[in-house]
Amino acid sequence: MPRSIGLAHIIRHDDGTSTGVWGLYTLQSAFQPIFAFKEGKLSLAAFEGLIRPFRDGEPQSPSSFFSTCPASDRLHIEALTRTLHLLNAGACLPQEASIFVNFDPSVFTERTVADNALREMRLVLHEADIDPSRVVCEVTEQRSASQETLHSFVAALRANGFRIAVDDYGADDSDIHRIKELKPDIVKFDALWITQLMDSGAGFALLTSMVKSFEDQGIRTVFEGIEESWQLELAEKSGASMVQGFVLARPELAPTSFRVFDKNRRARVAVVDTAAPAPSPGPHPGRPTKAFGRKGST
Repeated sequence: MPRSIGLAHIIRHDDGTSTGVWGLYTLQSAFQPIFAFKEGKLSLAAFEGLIRPFRDGEPQSPSSFFSTCPASDRLHIEALTRTLHLLNAGACLPQEASIFVNFDPSVFTERTVADNALREMRLVLHEADIDPSRVVCEVTEQRSASQETLHSFVAALRANGFRIAVDDYGADDSDIHRIKELKPDIVKFDALWITQLMDSGAGFALLTSMVKSFEDQGIRTVFEGIEESWQLELAEKSGASMVQGFVLARPELAPTSFRVFDKNRRARVAVVDTAAPAPSPGPHPGRPTKAFGRKGST
């Protein structure tokens, strides 16, 4: 069987982790935990793989890296980043946690292209000793991919045993009917949109209603970009399934310290008690002064 495109650009290290190489860039995996609400506490549920580019040893923004890559290379670069995340997840993340990886459906315009990419991904999963059921494929709800392309690609992902998440819901005039057509397992709400809705009672009521609608359909929800404790409190009150953000944990480069969560290593599982107030020496600039709201402009 031919060698994976992603594996061809991978460098292995003695600690079990891997880095990628693309042109002048070295690529590393960072992982950010995603936590689930359960009985007044937050427990580890998953990690999202995030790419971190470096050039001459200096960190670069992901957007600056991708802007230097021609469109014709996008398919190969996406394969490389997913390969990198999955190999590093197998090497340094808890074995029971799910792993979120990103897909751009617009590059899979032909079924043969999708089939080849997914065949290579299965090879990587076998090498990383990761069951496909642990993998959540994030697809951005964008208009650059036709309905037919998007639906065909999502069907191919499901046929390979992966779960589906729609990313950035609420951004760019997202259409709830599209969610009904795709029937994803998970919807990730756009961070800015969430914050705007939390800014008023009416907005929070709408947010809560949408969460309940998805949950009633068996679709779990993730609130991204939670950076303040008051946002975390409102996320729990809204009924959201999961949360992700700096207030809980920042992304860490592989190898991470997140093995502390690994039940299989008999380490104590870290949890966050959402019922207990966080200690504070005084007024917090991120704490709202009314029932709903975010911090004022500075």
